[in-house]
Amino acid sequence: MSALVISGATLPDGTRRDLVVDGGVFVDDAPAGAIRIDADGLQALPGLVDLHTHLREPGFEQSETVLSGTRAAAAGGFTAVHAMANTFPVQDTAGVVEQVASLGAQHGYATVRPVGAVTVGLEGRRLAEIGAMARSRAAVRMFSDDGKCVADALLMRRALEYVAGFDGVVAQHAQEPRLTEGAQMNEGELSSELGLAGWPGVAEEAIIARDVLLADQVGARLHVCHVSTAGSVEVLRWAKGRGIAVTAEVTPHHLLLTEQLAASYDARYKVNPPLRSTEDVAAVRAALADGTIDIVATDHAPHPVESKEAAWAEASFGMVGLESALSVVQAAMVDTGLLGWVDVARVLSSAPAAIGRLGVTTRRSLSAARRT
Repeated sequence: MSALVISGATLPDGTRRDLVVDGGVFVDDAPAGAIRIDADGLQALPGLVDLHTHLREPGFEQSETVLSGTRAAAAGGFTAVHAMANTFPVQDTAGVVEQVASLGAQHGYATVRPVGAVTVGLEGRRLAEIGAMARSRAAVRMFSDDGKCVADALLMRRALEYVAGFDGVVAQHAQEPRLTEGAQMNEGELSSELGLAGWPGVAEEAIIARDVLLADQVGARLHVCHVSTAGSVEVLRWAKGRGIAVTAEVTPHHLLLTEQLAASYDARYKVNPPLRSTEDVAAVRAALADGTIDIVATDHAPHPVESKEAAWAEASFGMVGLESALSVVQAAMVDTGLLGWVDVARVLSSAPAAIGRLGVTTRRSLSAARRT
């Protein structure tokens, strides 16, 4: 592979310099014959890291594969993704997480780190093989039943106790199931007008409040997936103020879009958790800016076309995000003055890498975005 000289790119701190890549790593001096790429007007960033990706393989290859998903990741500037556990079979054993890691090694355009399930089959009844997955060749450090909440408080406490022994983290999908039965969109005046079952913010906030207390009690790391409400932000701010080891993410779509899009009945906007109010969007933006929310994670959730080109009530929840995440963060956070490029590098690269316990090699990769 020929060496590359990326000339004139602007680094996150605002300085400009040539970047030399030789043999896949950055070096100080360009060897003879290096290919020069003009990056004048481009913003250089570290390789992005997504803590929340649904690659669907094995089992749901009609929606996505490791190959197609990581190609999308690479196109969006991501050099590492954490593959969620809701595959078939579920990633709840050492064998399955090793299979996913192997698929990533064989076909991945980005590093693939499997996320282990918290409970067997994502059923919320008994703990999965957490220790075996942690000791496996995949060396899993993040566990989640994402798509389903670990609603049983005793099971959640036991999972937190288990991961505390090896510096793992439980990533919770905060959705109290009894409060969201049949829910279709954010609960409020608009859901009543549209005749769609409402999804109350308290269903998210109550689980977060419970889990930060459990994490504090057992001394474990908790990560909160796809925060979407102003109330959740306040719970997290309180927990961080007490020194509780909790981190949190927000998706690009919750930074940009509001519940008003549900009025179109276009199922592209049907997501879990739902798009929220304008006030909620403002709150999660402010929380990302002040560090209450630590990172942006895509919750990239592809489906077959027929699952989204359906009546709203029958359509699947989910939205893709790997290719558009950086542009959305720029529009919602940089262009509005809420974040600088140093902050973007933190919330999309170094902080998710640290939460997921990624190695240094992945973080040294490079991506670039057009500066405006």
